[in-house]
Amino acid sequence: MHRVARIVVDLNRLLALFAPHCSDRETLDELVRMVSDHTVWPKAHDLFQRIRRKTLDAERERDRALAAQYLFEEVCAKTLYNVSQSPAPFDADSPYWIVPNAFAFARALRMDDSRVLEIVAA
Repeated sequence: MHRVARIVVDLNRLLALFAPHCSDRETLDELVRMVSDHTVWPKAHDLFQRIRRKTLDAERERDRALAAQYLFEEVCAKTLYNVSQSPAPFDADSPYWIVPNAFAFARALRMDDSRVLEIVAA
């Protein structure tokens, strides 16, 4: 499977895994809609900016679960933007942070690591 196609499949599955456990679904739902439509991936840069503000607020409030959610969402948005091949990409290692952030998010939700592993090791 092509690298970008694999990223899209895994992101869809990870987002579906986490969505039912999220109290704030606004930006997560935007990612869900965005991930399957490559024509909107360049808009992921703006989505990242909105998620980043939420991350900073969650960190200030010391809300570990929300911060983990938003950090996961951030790397998803960065990755979608980068694979759109738009100008001024985020750091090239952004896709490599999806899995560690997914594990951190799962742990914040008290979800077993095996749920994430089933997706990323398939």
